[in-house]
Amino acid sequence: MSELQDVVVDVPDGEQADTGDAKTLPEAGGLARGRRVVLGVVGGAALMAIGGLLATTLVKSPAQVAAETGPPAQGVLTAEVERRVLAQKVVMRGTVVADQSVEVAPQPRSAEGAGTPVVTKLPLRAGDPVAAGQLLAEVSGRPVFTLKGTLPVYRDLKPGTTGDDVAQLQQALRELGHGTGADPKGVFGAGTKTALAARYKAIGYDPLPAVADGAEVLKAAQEAVRTAEWAVEDASGSAGSAGTGSASNEPAPSTAPSTAPTDPGTGKGGTAPKPGADAATGGTGGTSGDNGRALTRARQALAEARAKLTAAEAADGPMLPASETVFLGSFPARVSAVGGRIGGPVSGSVLTLSAGELVVEAYLKDDKKQLLRAGMSVVVSSEVAGTDARGKVALVATERSTGAQPGQQNGQQGGQQGAQGDGSQGKGGGGADLGYRMVVRADQPLPAGFSGQDVRLTIESAATDGEALVVPVTAVSASPDGQTLVTAVSTDGTQRRIPVRTGTSGDGYVAVTPVRDGELAAGARVVIGIAPREPSRKPSQGQGQGQSGGSETRALTGARTETGTGTGTGTGIDTGGHPGTGTDTRKVTTAAAAAPTTAGRPETGTGTPREGTPT
Repeated sequence: MSELQDVVVDVPDGEQADTGDAKTLPEAGGLARGRRVVLGVVGGAALMAIGGLLATTLVKSPAQVAAETGPPAQGVLTAEVERRVLAQKVVMRGTVVADQSVEVAPQPRSAEGAGTPVVTKLPLRAGDPVAAGQLLAEVSGRPVFTLKGTLPVYRDLKPGTTGDDVAQLQQALRELGHGTGADPKGVFGAGTKTALAARYKAIGYDPLPAVADGAEVLKAAQEAVRTAEWAVEDASGSAGSAGTGSASNEPAPSTAPSTAPTDPGTGKGGTAPKPGADAATGGTGGTSGDNGRALTRARQALAEARAKLTAAEAADGPMLPASETVFLGSFPARVSAVGGRIGGPVSGSVLTLSAGELVVEAYLKDDKKQLLRAGMSVVVSSEVAGTDARGKVALVATERSTGAQPGQQNGQQGGQQGAQGDGSQGKGGGGADLGYRMVVRADQPLPAGFSGQDVRLTIESAATDGEALVVPVTAVSASPDGQTLVTAVSTDGTQRRIPVRTGTSGDGYVAVTPVRDGELAAGARVVIGIAPREPSRKPSQGQGQGQSGGSETRALTGARTETGTGTGTGTGIDTGGHPGTGTDTRKVTTAAAAAPTTAGRPETGTGTPREGTPT
């Protein structure tokens, strides 16, 4: 300071000091600049210190970031205990079909000289309604028509036959307005013949005769009766004129020869003749006996002729061939498909008919068959129509079904095939194993639009008897001693194990009953699992740009070295695929030629990647 005091002098305004030494003023100016440099370095250092402190509040180590972003401590997941009716449900698919599906494949009997049966008339198309008694098709000139009944045709029905199928025919004819007269139920008599002939006439055809040469047989029987009647008349006349004396012209009895011949003297009946009486009377008694035997034989022949005539008359008349009728359980029916064509041979199904109410048909595997039985409630859901219908299981078959076409089975001869709903469908047939056939009937008739749809069946296979305590199945556990437990959680987090008895389960829940009354109630919370940890995320790697600002120190020789620090922000993707941002800190060192510079000059550079905090 003594040197500075020697250099610096006070100079009044407007006057120039007399330094007395030419070198004193330049030296004073250099000292002033040096003072400013020192102050600048100190100020820059202070700014750098403050900037460093600020940077430390923004920059975090990877360990600190991981600690701050880590998952919370594990806890328990709980669910509320409910009180409600719990039902176990089985959900599966089914197909809406008619209660009875019949394939019409007539096979008429081949007559002499007849060729292969061909379709000669086909008046119906797919979707057409079918009424009882209606003509379905014509094959080789013979009709095929419908009648109402549940028994399939398995034989030709002719006059004189009896059985349940005859009773079904009589009932079907009466429903069409054709009375069967006095015929007993199940007996194909004269009244049934008349009714059947009327049905054929109504559809425009003549019935086939039951006996091919029935007219000739009947005519021959009638001639035999007439001949026998004449023989009886002749024998009666001869016997009446065979008496003696006042012999009576009355015919001899029709029974065995008389045991009391006419008295020889009077011609009246008397006791048996004595020996030698014949000679006395001229042999009249012997002639009378021969005539009596002839009359008896004539009458026996007449009775036999009349019996044959009765049999011929009973056998004669119309018949119902099995190939000319199809029995359906209910009407109206529908034509599901037409498989034949006019002029084509009958090589399979000509028509397929659907009759009866619509039902849902499904096939069960072993596991579901054990759960389902007839009478269970079902909800039938149509995704196409967007509606539901309620019903019940009507049938669960006891034997497995096989085949390629569910809903149909081979019928009896006569060309009709159908599913009668007896559970025996497909038995013994070839093809794939379909499982156990199940039939569902709706409480109300299904709309016609449901026919053929694939629908969802929700079957209530079990249910609690009224309301019960219900918990998720994951809340139930077993202790080492075999007890079934649930773990209840109180409001303060305390856990308590409660022994329970389980009941009906369904839809992920199970009904429970506490072993000790009152230990578990609706509204309590039970443990159903442990809350999982969230997967940890690694810090993202990013790059950023920043501006450096700081202090510089330069040598008096003109060469300088400048250092600075800067901060910047960066974005990047971490290894877990999560975006993140980070802040970098860098140092920049530059060298330049001697030149006047300004301390704290902004300078831009690229920072090195660092670990940042994921967002």
